[in-house]
Amino acid sequence: MTPTIHKIGIIMNGVTGRMGTNQHLMRSIVEIIKQGGVKVSASEFIMPDPVLVGRDAVKLQKLADQSGVTAFTTDLDSVMKNPYYQIYFDAQTTGRRADGVKQAVKAGKHVYCEKPVAVTTEVALELYDLCKKAGVKNGVVQDKLWLPGMLKLKRLIENGFFGEILSVRGEFGYWVFEGDTIPAQRPSWNYRKEDDGGIIVDMLCHWRYVLDHIFGKVKAVSCLGATHIPERVDENGKKYKCTADDAAYATFELEGGVIAHFNSSWTVRVRRDDLLTLQVDGTKGSAVAGLRECYIQHYGNTPKPVWNPDIAQPINFFEGWAKVPEQELHENAFKVQWELFLKHVVKDDPFPWDLKEGAKGVQLAEKGLESWEKRCWVDVPEL
Repeated sequence: MTPTIHKIGIIMNGVTGRMGTNQHLMRSIVEIIKQGGVKVSASEFIMPDPVLVGRDAVKLQKLADQSGVTAFTTDLDSVMKNPYYQIYFDAQTTGRRADGVKQAVKAGKHVYCEKPVAVTTEVALELYDLCKKAGVKNGVVQDKLWLPGMLKLKRLIENGFFGEILSVRGEFGYWVFEGDTIPAQRPSWNYRKEDDGGIIVDMLCHWRYVLDHIFGKVKAVSCLGATHIPERVDENGKKYKCTADDAAYATFELEGGVIAHFNSSWTVRVRRDDLLTLQVDGTKGSAVAGLRECYIQHYGNTPKPVWNPDIAQPINFFEGWAKVPEQELHENAFKVQWELFLKHVVKDDPFPWDLKEGAKGVQLAEKGLESWEKRCWVDVPEL
């Protein structure tokens, strides 16, 4: 039997950036091409055919050589006019995203983009409405939902392991070097508010979909931001003033009475299992999940400590925790969602992670900033 191959052109705009190159191009699209496309059935496959788009021809040529994707251009307008390219993907900096998406919708392209989808909730909802009115399919990257650690937590919830969930505590971040002696491992725009930087804008978008889809819808937020490092050195060796927050300390009230607290920081040194860890505590058990691994402690394995600072702690609190075994095959989270979106476009499979979900992330970031400014709890209304 001759297999059916659905070849689909994808405009990949902004893929010369760190996330665009590593996660979306090299670890997602290139890997999908290498495996022979997205398998729909034993005889049917979806084959992505990307064109790389950016503003720097030299970077694009280098990326084409690295990835094996031969098509690239600095002329976005030309590929937007080409009907062969049915999907527009945007991984540009946040401030450029809305214009790219609007142009794509006008050209009749399906839209898939990184988060935050826009700089304001109003614009994010406008993009969603434009897609709906134009009848084009749309989606936002919500990669952490497919991380092995998060999937293991979700399975535990589905199996009733926790009993009643009481609280969720997230610790995210690492030390980002200032750039004066050791080069920074994040781009300088992240630390300039005028360039849409800031960890509240960046990370509360993530926490919104993690909380909404795994633990319960966010009802309210209390957030305190900080700019701990006032000055850094950019990619050209020049000092610049940090005008955006590099740390955020946020508490969320969820439906069902669950309390969640997330510390997000680029000014913290890691002494935990991973760069992101979530501890979930329930009446019947607890779990601590990182990006990949998850450890659990059931009620019956819970120790009974007694406060006594005058003696060395007799309990090793790391004992009594069991590692959740590997029960499923876990692929790159970005690749998994790319495959789901391609099936959505070609086969009309369900894809609930649309631009309205992206707008919810922007909304929570805005409410977090509002809470910081007002120094109070802020409700998060349904969009």
